[in-house]
Amino acid sequence: MKTVYDFTVKNRAGEPVSLSEYKGKVLLIVNTATGCGFTPHYEPLEAMYKDLRDKGFEILDFPCNQFANQAPGSDDEIHEFCTVKFGTEFPQFMKIDVNGETADPLFAFLASEKPFEGFGKGLKNAALKKFSDMNNKTFGDKAYIKWNFTKFLVDREGRVIARFEPTVDMKDVRKAVEAAL
Repeated sequence: MKTVYDFTVKNRAGEPVSLSEYKGKVLLIVNTATGCGFTPHYEPLEAMYKDLRDKGFEILDFPCNQFANQAPGSDDEIHEFCTVKFGTEFPQFMKIDVNGETADPLFAFLASEKPFEGFGKGLKNAALKKFSDMNNKTFGDKAYIKWNFTKFLVDREGRVIARFEPTVDMKDVRKAVEAAL
């Protein structure tokens, strides 16, 4: 059975990192953007990281510019923005694509393990769905991720156990992380 530990990604310097380095930890893998309405998620993500990393928790941050060009900077510019504005300390990797023919294989795997089930109810969620559908129509069946700040929770054995769309309250994400720990 395939797990996230079977994947290798690139750090901000472009060097390969095997996700097997995170064996035994609970992971929250997130595609992010610095110019998105959900960018403030960095604050509760960093708070969760500071509170729980000593218990075996890691957040893996993958910037992506495929959603309305909301992460246009270089890897270094994105990292500087996150560390200065939000004080992030969790690992940030090289900017990637999460959809289409150039999608990073890790995100194709994550989405196949926990497919999109909707943004939820309400006007805000309906508006995001409409915008997401327009943005992702060019990716067809390879529109794995619907928007920035989609989060995947991975257990200590490398299995994907939950998917959280950006519309999910961060308190609910934290509860799920704490339960996995």
